[in-house]
Amino acid sequence: MGIIIKSPREIGVMREAGRIVAAVHDTLKNEIRPGITTGELDAIAVRTITERGAIASFKGYRGFPASICTSINEEVVHGIPGSRVLEEGDLVAIDVGAVYNGFQGDAAITVAVGKTSAEAEALMNATRGALEAGIKAARSGVHLGDVSAAIQAYAEERNFSVVREYVGHGIGRDMHEEPQIPNYGTSGQGPVLKKGMTMALEPMVNAGGWRTKVLPDRWTVVTADGSLSAHYEHTIAITDGETEILTQL
Repeated sequence: MGIIIKSPREIGVMREAGRIVAAVHDTLKNEIRPGITTGELDAIAVRTITERGAIASFKGYRGFPASICTSINEEVVHGIPGSRVLEEGDLVAIDVGAVYNGFQGDAAITVAVGKTSAEAEALMNATRGALEAGIKAARSGVHLGDVSAAIQAYAEERNFSVVREYVGHGIGRDMHEEPQIPNYGTSGQGPVLKKGMTMALEPMVNAGGWRTKVLPDRWTVVTADGSLSAHYEHTIAITDGETEILTQL
């Protein structure tokens, strides 16, 4: 299937799905503290999603056993919530997806548990900034490679590395649609962005090297060298002008 252009009505529904995802993140940020378990965060997220008339996207998706992803410290993505207790100084990336009236919203944030290290703060700032750079570059008429290159340049200029094995993606009725959106690339390459395209940009940035490996649970991805990782993501829509962020309140 090729790239799908969404109608204004469809983007409107995705906007509501995105607000629900943003509301979950807003709620969880206020709950994250030393002593809480990732399983408790998952339960809070489910309650928040269902109260707003939506369904958690990730539960059962390709067999994933939980409703959100909680990836801690060296974990990059797809961490499974459970009995793990958050500790002072941890970094926890919270990836949330919600389906509302048949359309998806998808976003991730990284939160420090209490006071964390200067390196961790710099990593979070660089990853958030890389996402913002990608969003700023995403305009009708530019190549997808321009977006990928902007993300990569922002992170690498701050001496961090972007993960290459996992990428952003188109999104709509399905969680993963075309095109795939690497967090590295060359300007002027790839498909041209057009009004009505909706996509999830999601830089995953490591304090060390970019390589990763998958743990025996077959889901949790960690940095190959054990370095810290951070993850930020927004679902966006390409318009005639400035890119619209759909996953915000």
